[in-house]
Amino acid sequence: MKLVRIVFILLIVLGASCNSDAPSSKNKKESNSPNMKKKAVVYQVFTRLFGNTETNNKPWGTKEENGVGKFSDFDQKALMAIKNLGVTHIWYTGVPHHALIGDYTQYGISNDDPDVVKGRAGSPYAVKDYYNVNPDLADNPANRLQEFEALIERTHNMGLKVIIDIVPNHIARKYEGKINPEGVDDFGAKDDTSVVYSKHNNFYYIPGEEFKVPNWQDGYSPLGEENTNKEDGKFTEIPAKWTGNGSRLAQPNFNDWYETVKINYGVRPDGTKDFDTLPEAYANMDYQAHYNFWKEKEVPDSWTKFKDIALYWQEKGVDGFRYDMAEMVPVEFWSYLNSSIKVKNPDAFLLAEVYNPSLYREYLFKGKMDYLYDKVELYDSLKHIMKGYGWTDHIHTVQSGMKDIEHHMLHFLENHDEQRIASPEFVGNAALAKPAMVVSATLSTSPTMIYFGQEVGEDGSENAGFGSPSRTSIFDYIGVPAHQRWMNHKKFDGGLSTDEEKALRDFYQRLLNFTITSEALMGEYQETHYYNKENTHGYDHRIYSFVRWSGEDRLLIISNFDAEKTYQIDFKLPPEIVKNWKLNSGEFLLQEQLYGAYNPTLMVDDEVGRVDLKLAPLESYIFKLNP
Repeated sequence: MKLVRIVFILLIVLGASCNSDAPSSKNKKESNSPNMKKKAVVYQVFTRLFGNTETNNKPWGTKEENGVGKFSDFDQKALMAIKNLGVTHIWYTGVPHHALIGDYTQYGISNDDPDVVKGRAGSPYAVKDYYNVNPDLADNPANRLQEFEALIERTHNMGLKVIIDIVPNHIARKYEGKINPEGVDDFGAKDDTSVVYSKHNNFYYIPGEEFKVPNWQDGYSPLGEENTNKEDGKFTEIPAKWTGNGSRLAQPNFNDWYETVKINYGVRPDGTKDFDTLPEAYANMDYQAHYNFWKEKEVPDSWTKFKDIALYWQEKGVDGFRYDMAEMVPVEFWSYLNSSIKVKNPDAFLLAEVYNPSLYREYLFKGKMDYLYDKVELYDSLKHIMKGYGWTDHIHTVQSGMKDIEHHMLHFLENHDEQRIASPEFVGNAALAKPAMVVSATLSTSPTMIYFGQEVGEDGSENAGFGSPSRTSIFDYIGVPAHQRWMNHKKFDGGLSTDEEKALRDFYQRLLNFTITSEALMGEYQETHYYNKENTHGYDHRIYSFVRWSGEDRLLIISNFDAEKTYQIDFKLPPEIVKNWKLNSGEFLLQEQLYGAYNPTLMVDDEVGRVDLKLAPLESYIFKLNP
């Protein structure tokens, strides 16, 4: 059985998943993707912030004071600029209707209570209505769903794919579906609230106790300094429900996810499962087998509700989903949901947030995910190197440990949860990320993700209100200054960007466009780092080098992570690679792929390749071997 599993894992890696193939399609699995040998690049954009041109940036400011972006801001110019950056997929973050502070009662939407809303704009992960979209994002809130459907169409017309969030672990404390499809009840509508747990309840309850607003800490007050009767320290919820992060207290802590309630997936309070478990053999089976397994099974009501939600958005043209905190939901549910999605669209792009490496393979193979965040392995390693105390040696340690699943581990250096690279709390200078970005984008066959504003060095320094500096706030109405300068009053041409911002965006554009066209980056990988550490004078742990190849498309990639040191080295291509590439003794031209200004010669002699290289501080080269 162990041997069968190993063979299966290798087939998965070689066969690939959706929208981009892994190294070889020769033994491709029946199923998960078309034969496309190109990398995917995901552009995560915080939808309400992208098109906002207001620069007021008052802490706790209203949308009237600080502005808010709209679906319509993603016009042809904006989408063309995103595509030209080298993007294949747009993740529109914060689209589903979530709790917020704003009066939309004229559209039949109830007001939300500031005591259970974080910030004025609200958390996009406290969804209030899964069958509609955030009214803040519409020019006409009455037509908000149609405006989003038009955005999907515009995005597709530009040749880009659409991803949105689904947040299965929790929803807003006040959930109200206004346009539910026929036969769909709201979450909790049919729950037995007299018990802590029942298989088909959507929530967990604390019978006999009323929900209490947390005790605020460190001088916090909802809506900041504004004193209104809306902030009364009360929110009616009888009986109290468990909080989204699993707190079982009727009065959760200020640091709990108090604005949300946890969804019940048929996991009893003692942790045992009240549903059929998935046999181990299903880790070796495709989505069709998983779909067939669940077809005749009774599943908890919450499973059906989220399946219906996903299929609803698929019908509207959404190409994939990003799943929040997926490891807090049982893997069997993901098998059920993802197989249902894949039966409808085998090419759906399914990305999940899982932070426990010991669960990666379970959520990929049994949960039928396409991609997981490579956060605690590659991202954290690169962050430590950028901050000066990590060694590049660890990059290969990470990569070799992920060898069987490398295609499925999405790479990134920023997202909405992480500190901006240019923030003082990270490294304070966006240029310090350039070598890390080259490595992140070229190391494996996996997709690359960047967060809007990253490409122009946004530093996240705004004091937004609930959101604190270093991360661009997801809770507040705020402007994003470096991004706004690039946006240039919706010309999307960088007209107000500084020279440094223009140069940085040019770097990202060159790099990302190269990655989505390179066959070698969907092929083999081998590090050259350790051979050079042992055999090349001056080569050390602030450099990282490796090769990528597919057939005659052969790349040598080398990055200098040091911000001050210039390296002059006699770089060596190890004998193993010289032999593998079938290089005879002689000279070979290396053509640099990012800027093209430096094209040295590789000399092969005595089965070792040598090239005299000069690496300036923070400089990277992607050399293509001229046959």
